[in-house]
Amino acid sequence: MTPTWRKPFGMFVILALILVWVVLIASFSGVIGGWHWALQLIVYLVAGIVWIAPLKPLLRWMETGAWR
Repeated sequence: MTPTWRKPFGMFVILALILVWVVLIASFSGVIGGWHWALQLIVYLVAGIVWIAPLKPLLRWMETGAWR
């Protein structure tokens, strides 16, 4: 089986998504830092899980070439 361009391109897209997500969350850290620690915990737990959602279709596309 010959390698395709989708896997290296997909890896760059994943790294770009992570970078954008980190910058977005870090830009709100000043506001979130003033909240109660329990609320901060919830926000950062949700933010830590939500970024994974767009990866499933992207990984599927990297493997098969189809979005669905």
